[in-house]
Amino acid sequence: MSILNVENVTHGFGGREILDHASFRLLKGEHIGLVGANGEGKSTFLNIITGKLVPDSGTVEWCKHITTGYLDQYSTLEKGKTIYDVLRDAFVYLTDLENEMLSIYEKMADATDEEMAEMMDDVGEIQGILDTAGYYVLDSKIKECANGLGLNEIGLDRDVTELSGGQRAKVLLAKLLLENPMILILDEPTNFLDENHIIWLKNYLKNYENAFILVSHDISFLNDVVNVIYHIENCILTRYTGDYYDFERMYELKKRQIEQAYQKQQKEIADLEDFVARNKARAATATLARSRQRQLDKMEIITLAPDKMKPSFSFKTARTPGRVVIEAKDLVLGYTEPLTSPINLVIERNKKIAIKGTNGIGKSTLLKTLLGIIPPYEGNVTRDQFVQEGYFEQEESTSDKTALQEIWDAYPSMLNAEVRGALARCGLTTQHITSQMKVLSGGENAKVRLCRLMLKEVNLLVLDEPTNHLDVMAKEELKKAVSEFRGTVILVSHEPEFYEGVVDEVINLEHVSNKCI
Repeated sequence: MSILNVENVTHGFGGREILDHASFRLLKGEHIGLVGANGEGKSTFLNIITGKLVPDSGTVEWCKHITTGYLDQYSTLEKGKTIYDVLRDAFVYLTDLENEMLSIYEKMADATDEEMAEMMDDVGEIQGILDTAGYYVLDSKIKECANGLGLNEIGLDRDVTELSGGQRAKVLLAKLLLENPMILILDEPTNFLDENHIIWLKNYLKNYENAFILVSHDISFLNDVVNVIYHIENCILTRYTGDYYDFERMYELKKRQIEQAYQKQQKEIADLEDFVARNKARAATATLARSRQRQLDKMEIITLAPDKMKPSFSFKTARTPGRVVIEAKDLVLGYTEPLTSPINLVIERNKKIAIKGTNGIGKSTLLKTLLGIIPPYEGNVTRDQFVQEGYFEQEESTSDKTALQEIWDAYPSMLNAEVRGALARCGLTTQHITSQMKVLSGGENAKVRLCRLMLKEVNLLVLDEPTNHLDVMAKEELKKAVSEFRGTVILVSHEPEFYEGVVDEVINLEHVSNKCI
């Protein structure tokens, strides 16, 4: 049974074509992975099928009485509610039904026999819906989901305005899962999850009875939960049956077959053109030449897709600092209240460390405190006088500036061509370079920010979730650049595949007390 049909959808933005006659179908129970490089149009496609964007042409048809739940990269929470309030909102339609049922009971006192019979039917139907949905065990459902995503550790009575970005993302995801829609649409759900909560979500999606569409650059996660892949490349949407690794094999096979067919056709074209050129002027062979020319004119020419721009990342090294780059003594992290017990930390020159721990424990706060961006709640931090840091923040507010202007403002002495060249090395095209930061995809935006960082001479590189939104190729290149950087590195990442083999040590912030690195 087809739940969603997309036919010949074409869409562009600012003179840039994103989708060209794209077709897509979602069948009942299918677990679909939507993949493609940064900026190919994955989030745009999701916005089209959910009605947030109207395509330039084509049709999007959902089957009737469908329920959908969409978690995008930029979802927000209503102020003034607790985590429990938000999760309880997932069942607001059931609460409305219960209130309707109670209202019917109140009216029964003055009802006629005929009205009473009708009311009993209505009450019975509503009661059946409430029982089937497990309305009277909602608290246990909420606690189970909250525990799986680590919300119980934060406290369900916490105001959502007090939460970190990662914690808010978890609340939104938990609410969506509790709604149990017939179609689940997830855009990068693992970006703000810890390793153990990614495992929980992976198991949840493996056993999800309904259909879902998932966008993720976490290949291990994606591969374990999907059974169909849709690939966006050069505005074309192509369906592959199987998991991500099946898709990779079929994609490479198809690519080789096209290349072989292209080469064979090019030889055939060259032979035909040569025959026409040699024989069109001779009366005896002119007829044959015209026949070959007609054959050429009717030929459906095979074209090869242009090679994708591969990003190339590297970091400039500043002068060598002292042996101890950063030292923290009895450091307590926090804002209005402490987040940690006292931490003693010594980070030595040229060491590379990864910091892990559950969301909300203070990983980003630790980085900002070590850099002096925010003051310690207690204790003190000492940095070597020759430290020159480069900081990649997990999320930055987007602006109306173009990518070109973003870099130029940071480095006004650079020439236009130099700025364009730097952005191009990060895998950005002319269209990206002249686009506003606020309209770039998450991955394209991250590449601009990485470009800005790579133009600065640093001896301390501090990276907070740098792989969020980056595609597979960009993550591989960034991992290589971090590995080759001749300086000190402190990074926070929820992807062990990114930092394993690169860092000298992994620090779990939940267990750290005294550490010398």
